[in-house]
Amino acid sequence: MAETKGKFDFAIDRGGTFTDVFARLPDGRERVLKLLSRDPQNYKDAPTEGIRRILEEETGQICPRDQPVDTSLIGWIRMGTTVATNALLEREGERTALLVTRGFRDLLHIGTQARPKLFDLEVAVPEVLYEEVIEVDERVVLKQVSCQLPRKDAKRIVTGSTGESLEVWRELNLDQVERDLKGVLSRGITSLAVLLLHSYTWSDHEKAVGALARRLGFTQVSLSSEVMPMVRAVPRGYTVCADAYLTPKIHQYLKGFTSGFKDGLKDVDVLFMQSDGGLTPMNQFCGSRAVLSGPAGGVVGYAITSYKQMEKKPVIGFDMGGTSTDVSRYAGQYEHVFEATTAGVTLQAPQLDINTVAAGGGSRLFFRSGMFVVGPESAGAHPGPACYRKGGPLTVTDANLALGRLLPSFFPRIFGPGENEPLSLEETMKHFHQLAQEINLFLSSTQSQALMFTAL
Repeated sequence: MAETKGKFDFAIDRGGTFTDVFARLPDGRERVLKLLSRDPQNYKDAPTEGIRRILEEETGQICPRDQPVDTSLIGWIRMGTTVATNALLEREGERTALLVTRGFRDLLHIGTQARPKLFDLEVAVPEVLYEEVIEVDERVVLKQVSCQLPRKDAKRIVTGSTGESLEVWRELNLDQVERDLKGVLSRGITSLAVLLLHSYTWSDHEKAVGALARRLGFTQVSLSSEVMPMVRAVPRGYTVCADAYLTPKIHQYLKGFTSGFKDGLKDVDVLFMQSDGGLTPMNQFCGSRAVLSGPAGGVVGYAITSYKQMEKKPVIGFDMGGTSTDVSRYAGQYEHVFEATTAGVTLQAPQLDINTVAAGGGSRLFFRSGMFVVGPESAGAHPGPACYRKGGPLTVTDANLALGRLLPSFFPRIFGPGENEPLSLEETMKHFHQLAQEINLFLSSTQSQALMFTAL
C-alpha cells in the first residue's frame, strides 16, 4: 500500500466485537486505535468513529460526531470486515426466495448427498438459506446430450458462451413468473436468488428474470450466471443463495459507513478485502466474495510478518475473534480453494483456505436440558459479554476472564456506558453464580425424579 503524501491513510479491521484502526500519518508516524464495533450510545459506526478521532486528535480540528467527516485529508482506506461472516454464522441475513427451473425445487435441499463421516448414523441435511421456492417453466438442454437432431418440440437452437449448441425445449413464461414474484414480494421477501440449470453457458433466461424482478421492486437480485457461472448446479445454487442472503447486509453496512463522510467518500480510494485475499472497490463488494473478508486480512498480515523465506517453515494462523475463530496455514504461498464450506454452506468461489467455526470470544454460554452449550449465538459488541459492563450475557470471554487467562490490565479502558472502564471480573462472577444456581436446581429436580422412578 503506497503512502499518500500529505494525507492520512487508514487500514481497518472491522470485526464482530472489536474494530482495529491503523493510521499512517502525513509525517510518517503510525497510530493504532481499538474500538467496540457497536456502541450505539456513543457512535453509529466504529470505523468512521476511529477515523474521526484520529483526524481530530492529530489535526486539532474539532470533528463533531453528528456531522460528516471531512475527507480532504484522507488518502486511502482499506478495510476487511466480518459483516458477512457473522451474518452467515448467526443466520441473520436477508429473507430470500429461490427461483429455479421447474422440477428442481428440492435440488439444494437434497444437495450432493456427500457424507463427510461415512459411518455416522445421524446424517445432517445441509441447511438452506432461502424461505420460499419459485419454480419457472423454462428448460434449456445441451444438444449433444439430448440427441444429434433437434427434438420435434424444441423451440430453437442457441449457442452457448463457449460455442456449444443448446436446445430451448421450453421458453420462459414471464407472465407466470411476474405473478409468482409479486406473491413473494407481498410476503415481505425482497431478495431473490435465480438458479436456472444451464445458465452458466446461456444466461438469457436468467437475465430476463433478473430485469423483471428489479422492475417489480426486489432490492437484491443475484443471478447464478453472474455470481459464479460454473457447470455444477448444486454448488452454484448454494453460492447464489449465499450472495442473495448476504449482499443486502453488505450494502446496508456500506450505506451506513459512507454516510458518515462528506460526499459519501466519492473522492477517496476505498477498497475492501475479499475472501481470496485481494482487494475490490466498494461497488463490487458482494456477499459471496465477502464471507472470509476479515479472516483473509489476517492471513495476509501474518504471512507478510511471520513467514521467514530462508527457514521455509510453515506458519499456522489462529485468529480468535468475538464471533468466530479462524485457522489457516501459510508456507510461502497463499493456499486457495475454489469450493469450501463455511457455517454449513458450500460456496463455489475463490477463497483462502481458512477453517471457520462459530466459537469466538463473544459466543454465548448456555445450560440447556442438562447440557453445556456454546454458541452459535454471539453477544457481539453491544451489549457484549457480561464483563463489558453493559448487561450482556455470559460468553467464552467471561470464562477466560474467570479462569485468569485474560488480564483486565492488558485491555483498553473502553467498556461501560461511558467507554472509560476496564473489564469487570465482578460482573462475570455474578453471572456464573446465577448459572451455578440454575444448574444445581436442574440437578436437584432430576435426582428427585430419579428417586421417584426407583420407588415405583
